[in-house]
Amino acid sequence: MSGILHELKMAFRKPDNSLYQLILINVIVFVVLGILSVISSFGQSAVFEFVHNQFSIPAKFNQFILRPWTIITYAFAHDLGGLLHILFNMLALYWFGRLIMDYLGSTKVINLYVLGALAGGAIFLLAYNLIPYYIERGGGVMVGASAAVFAIAVGAATLLPQHTFFLFFIGPVKIKYIVAIYVFMSFLGTVGLNAGGNLAHLGGALIGYIYIKQLQKGNDFGRFIGVSIAFIKSFFVRQPNIKVSYRSNKTKSTKKAKSTSASSHTTQDEIDAILDKINESGYESLTKEEKQKLFNVKK
Repeated sequence: MSGILHELKMAFRKPDNSLYQLILINVIVFVVLGILSVISSFGQSAVFEFVHNQFSIPAKFNQFILRPWTIITYAFAHDLGGLLHILFNMLALYWFGRLIMDYLGSTKVINLYVLGALAGGAIFLLAYNLIPYYIERGGGVMVGASAAVFAIAVGAATLLPQHTFFLFFIGPVKIKYIVAIYVFMSFLGTVGLNAGGNLAHLGGALIGYIYIKQLQKGNDFGRFIGVSIAFIKSFFVRQPNIKVSYRSNKTKSTKKAKSTSASSHTTQDEIDAILDKINESGYESLTKEEKQKLFNVKK
């Protein structure tokens, strides 16, 4: 048991590991809620209901304002009736999240995930409080990472539309077609039994597209997420002691000159041109110099 806890701790301490951290959090929440669900069958249902309520977003606004944090936490919980809900979500998160992490870096995965959860939750609340069709049907509560995963999937398809996945019995298929089919199926489902969930999917898909398009223009409106996470972490992580030492001006200037000559400055226009080339011809079409520039920026 201690070995498992150690591995989990190291996974969260490892830098640039956000994709696997998100998957781990989802799995841990699923396991904990599953255990509590079983225990609740023996007369401890109040505990399970209390914990589950912290991870399920209610459709009615008067209930939501009593637990507003659920607009984020719902994206880390899943239906306990089986494994398919969390399994498909985590597989899609891994497949599409790897593309975002490889091309844009680890922080962009978190940005898209959180923005997708926020957008999906917002669409869910607005629909069931403003649109008569949904108000009459009632929305209950919603759980699942689907909206966040849709944001990452659409983001990957927007960034790399020509990238292909190999599908069993079909062969290589461009991800823009795979994602388009899933978005369309969610659109059809907005009047079905899981209407609220499918509405959230569309909200996540929309924010994923907008985020990548704005990022390609040099606008990262998800930057506040990293700042917020760093602020929260500061309460739990002890800051290292700062040591002050004297160095001569000659040493400083020499090191500064070396650092300046060693580093290559890549402009936003160059990065945009490289990303456009990836969109048109794929990553393999880049020259060695272009790949190095992209790697340096990601670093």
